[in-house]
Amino acid sequence: MAATDTAVGGVQPPPSALTELWQRMAPKIGWTIVSVGLFALIWEFLWLIGWADPKLLPPPHIFMGDIAAQAKNFNTAQRWQIGAGATDAPSPEMAVVITILSTTYRVILGLFLAAIVSITVGVAVRYWKLFENLTLPTITLLAPVSPIAWLPVAIFLFGIGDAPAIFMVFIALFFTMTLATITQIDSVNKNYINVARTMGASKQQIYTRVILPAILPGLLVVLRLNLFGAWMVVLIAEATGVGYGLGQVIMLARNTFNPGLVFFTIVLIGCTGFLFDYGLRMLQTRILYWVPKGQGSLG
Repeated sequence: MAATDTAVGGVQPPPSALTELWQRMAPKIGWTIVSVGLFALIWEFLWLIGWADPKLLPPPHIFMGDIAAQAKNFNTAQRWQIGAGATDAPSPEMAVVITILSTTYRVILGLFLAAIVSITVGVAVRYWKLFENLTLPTITLLAPVSPIAWLPVAIFLFGIGDAPAIFMVFIALFFTMTLATITQIDSVNKNYINVARTMGASKQQIYTRVILPAILPGLLVVLRLNLFGAWMVVLIAEATGVGYGLGQVIMLARNTFNPGLVFFTIVLIGCTGFLFDYGLRMLQTRILYWVPKGQGSLG
């Protein structure tokens, strides 16, 4: 028989879901490698010609060349265990994992709480006029305040540990996302609302079945943009000593004048944030299944 047994009538079977995923992701992965590789090559070239001082700006082959030695510095992730002996300390590799997961946990929880509370408050502001009059002026007043200014408040309220770092992430996102929710509600196409009213929808049904689905794409874009701000804030909170994490390692590197450790940690932060953003984009495509590809996203 001919080699067309895998097809019927000469028509090739549709590609599998895994094949389609690879075909869609391969160009992005390739260009990501090219982009990062080009940046690293420029850095290496500047070191090679003597423009980059290896003591201040060590090239990637130096600070990434001895990962085991760099990982030993991450045992600061266990400094909170008062009285822990040397035998209780984790391996350097496990210390790196613990540190990354600790910071990621704070970002995820703060991000989740801020998203839920801000969307709820934003919808309530537009749903009840009295609630708007009581809360919106205060929210607008506090929105311009830098999250860093809330750090002493976080320490006063929660002391040392996970809670103040999570609070910092929450406060960094809450005001911006609340105002973004209100703006998104105001920009909903009035034709949608008028059609819903014509069909007899109640105020609650208009909000739950028309307004919320309409504002979700924009809100998820705002959430992704604020994700990077959340990482900045949690690192600052950790660097001040409210909890172990990547921010604490950065501070350790500064105090010991270890630029290699600084850049090694920056690479870890960048990779973790990149994966975090990718996961949020995948979640976005799942939630916004009714939105055509290329709309309601940043790519």
